[in-house]
Amino acid sequence: MQFSIDKYKGLHPGMILERELKKRKLKKAPFALSLQEYPQTLNEITKGRRGITPALSLKIDQALEFKEGTMLILQAYYELEKEKLKTEPLPNLSLLRKALFWDTDIETINWRKQSKAIIKRVFERGNEVEKNEIIRFYGEKKIKEAIGSLDSIKVLNHKRIA
Repeated sequence: MQFSIDKYKGLHPGMILERELKKRKLKKAPFALSLQEYPQTLNEITKGRRGITPALSLKIDQALEFKEGTMLILQAYYELEKEKLKTEPLPNLSLLRKALFWDTDIETINWRKQSKAIIKRVFERGNEVEKNEIIRFYGEKKIKEAIGSLDSIKVLNHKRIA
């Protein structure tokens, strides 16, 4: 079995493993036992609370007929993405109400990858201060790409200048 790693870069390998097990109609506990691993260990991995070790990667790759090192490479890409997020600039979170992002932890949002959804949400539900912060953070060009119109932006810019 072969799949393109590129579309999975930055995702926790446990998410990919869980998806693959479901696709193959394999239950986690029996699969874990077939690898001579504790079911709790595999469960923690699929929930994203634990990483995949090189030894476990070899076992999973062999059992699922992946190219050797696939799961370990996914783990490395995930770790790299976590490090990148630590150094990425953020909008001024004190200007954004946490209620605006009620369904997620505002501290863990990937502001780069989820920009379109964030822009749409803020422009649908946000107040003037929040919209202005998103405009400052992403720039008018990115806002226009996400919502397709500069009319609301021009109104806000006019209010900012006045």
